[in-house]
Amino acid sequence: MGAADSMTDADQARGHGAPSPANVLAALNAYLKADMEACNREIVARMHSPVPLIPQLGAHLVAAGGKRIRPLLTLAAAHLCGYEAGPDRQRHIALAACVEFIHTATLLHDDVVDESVMRRGLASANAVFGNKASVLVGDFLFARSFQLMTADGSLKVMAILSAASATIAEGEVLQMATQNDLSTPIETYLEVIHGKTAALFAAACRVGAVVADRPEAEELALDAYGTNLGMAFQLVDDALDYAADQQVLGKTVGDDFREGKITLPVLAAYRAADGEERAFWQRVIETGEQTDDDLPHALALIEKADAIRVTLDRAARYADAAVKALEIFPDSEIRRLLIDTAAYTVNRAN
Repeated sequence: MGAADSMTDADQARGHGAPSPANVLAALNAYLKADMEACNREIVARMHSPVPLIPQLGAHLVAAGGKRIRPLLTLAAAHLCGYEAGPDRQRHIALAACVEFIHTATLLHDDVVDESVMRRGLASANAVFGNKASVLVGDFLFARSFQLMTADGSLKVMAILSAASATIAEGEVLQMATQNDLSTPIETYLEVIHGKTAALFAAACRVGAVVADRPEAEELALDAYGTNLGMAFQLVDDALDYAADQQVLGKTVGDDFREGKITLPVLAAYRAADGEERAFWQRVIETGEQTDDDLPHALALIEKADAIRVTLDRAARYADAAVKALEIFPDSEIRRLLIDTAAYTVNRAN
């Protein structure tokens, strides 16, 4: 047996021998091409409204693109569970669109709360249309998502996705409560990212098993896969805010720093700091007194503390756990693509 043959799933999730991040998403999109095209059509159709501002803002969101990872996960999970789609069996398509609407609604609201001016490399919707329009269209998208849940007709699906929606809101409120607080325990930070990101990843995956009418063990396995994948995804997102190229990232580097958000790179650097360095962090994060020179100094302190590696190492452990959750499923192309997605999550640049 050669070295490549002996590679474990966890090794692949850590990126050893795994495809490049761009190739992973390309491969997953290619495998799910017909379903994703149908999902995109559903999204555009459900964006329609006789109120002109809603489709206008919707067109801005669609033009901005995005990876659409969450609906991809719903479609991939359904395929993994053997869901047999057909003209009258399109539940996975509508629910994938539902998941994307929930996610997009939260982004619209988040950008208003965070006063963001960029999203996916373009001006954010609130920067173009204003805060009021962004909040109200976000509300519209939440309402559309619940219409899609209701149309599906499954109380279990509604329970999973509505619970995720509530958890997302709780995560965002908890993040607001911990903002500027350097005494925040790492466990509380992890609770924040579970709420704001991992909960929807988990729900997106789990409903794929539900539509395929699979046993609860498979539902829970996909829930665990999505949870751990979402945790890894957000940890990497938080690392990229201090380590990425702004043009590649598609948003302003240092946004978390300027907003005083408590993320693992900051917590790791603060805990490793000496007295003078701690005073710096307290000034820029807790009191919010920042100058133009403070972000470069913060980046230097984060590098000194090796805080990016600390963050990415934790993300890799979550990615390993995501892969382990898939062991219940037999080997298949879509299972291997989901393993590759865990590797993509840890190794991505944006």
